[in-house]
Amino acid sequence: MSWSERFAGSLLTAAMVLTVTGCTADSGGGEVEASCAFEVTYQGRTYRDVANVDFTVTHERGTATTPPCDDTGGPEEGEAEDAEASAYGVKGLPPETAIAVGGSPEDAVFVVSYSGSTLPPEIQELIDRS
Repeated sequence: MSWSERFAGSLLTAAMVLTVTGCTADSGGGEVEASCAFEVTYQGRTYRDVANVDFTVTHERGTATTPPCDDTGGPEEGEAEDAEASAYGVKGLPPETAIAVGGSPEDAVFVVSYSGSTLPPEIQELIDRS
């Protein structure tokens, strides 16, 4: 891969991260509180990122979307549209449970489909092994 291809990939990744993490609000005391969680939608399911997991990306599965951050509670002029990123499989896990999302397999973020605060057992096992 040439330098320009790596640079372009880095810019795409940075733009995606800014799109996802750029939604913050100042609480007035100089502290910044995150108001939008990293979520993606893939095949009708919502996935949330999970940190500290060793995973292996497999083949590209399609496209995932990231909804725009609405941390103000109302419509804004020029409201952002859903961002798209590649969805990749994760070795040993069905896509109904987990995928990796990003501009390339090397930059992909591990995301899991679950509700509540309890992770699926197979994800907890990955975390425990890390």
